[in-house]
Amino acid sequence: MSDRLLEMEEFATKTGPKGVINDWRRFKLESMDQENLAPAKKELLRQMSTPGKPKEDGKSALNRKMSVQEYELLKEEDEGCLKKYRKRCMQEMHDKLSFGPRFEGVHELDSGEAFLEVIEKEHYSTVVVVHIYKVGVKGCEELNNCLDCLALEYPSVKFCRIDAVSSGAAERFSDEVLPTLLVYKAGDLLGNFLACTQHLTGEFFATDVEAFLNSYGLLPEKELAGVEDEEENDVE
Repeated sequence: MSDRLLEMEEFATKTGPKGVINDWRRFKLESMDQENLAPAKKELLRQMSTPGKPKEDGKSALNRKMSVQEYELLKEEDEGCLKKYRKRCMQEMHDKLSFGPRFEGVHELDSGEAFLEVIEKEHYSTVVVVHIYKVGVKGCEELNNCLDCLALEYPSVKFCRIDAVSSGAAERFSDEVLPTLLVYKAGDLLGNFLACTQHLTGEFFATDVEAFLNSYGLLPEKELAGVEDEEENDVE
């Protein structure tokens, strides 16, 4: 069995009813502020962490029934702790199910060789978006700014840009076809959008470029950030 399958099997065992309860129980105990607990609660917590039965191993301790005292202790302040637990579970699920590398920002390609390398050698699951631009051509600077924003929203996508002049591609990409967006995956060209700003409004933003790429199904789903946003709203 491959390491990947082993990881998925381990993940699956935690998603059953008993596995979820045990995992939540462990997380709750670990996240409690033991320094500020009342002595009685601290003693109960110690008993829960180190069961009294000598022969009871860690697995048996987690699987045993919860006492009334344990339930009363665990249910206190559950709302905030549950949000943290849910956030951790969602992140673990995303990490387990995510494939391929992650990137930061837009990568500047300084030559035709660098352009070919990023297309041919990138991970097979990675979507590569390349913006061919030229300084002074209408829409190029705006599109560069939009891609800077989208790179933060889609860390699994490799956003790149290449100057048509400095890379020697100006003869093949004249001002009339700039800015150009090329989209690749596993070495295959998925999208070829010459003078792509003609598909956008006169004044466009990152959300417009995002909607345009999504209309062709070229972007993956966004990262799960709902729980974190929810927590921030609660703090406010």
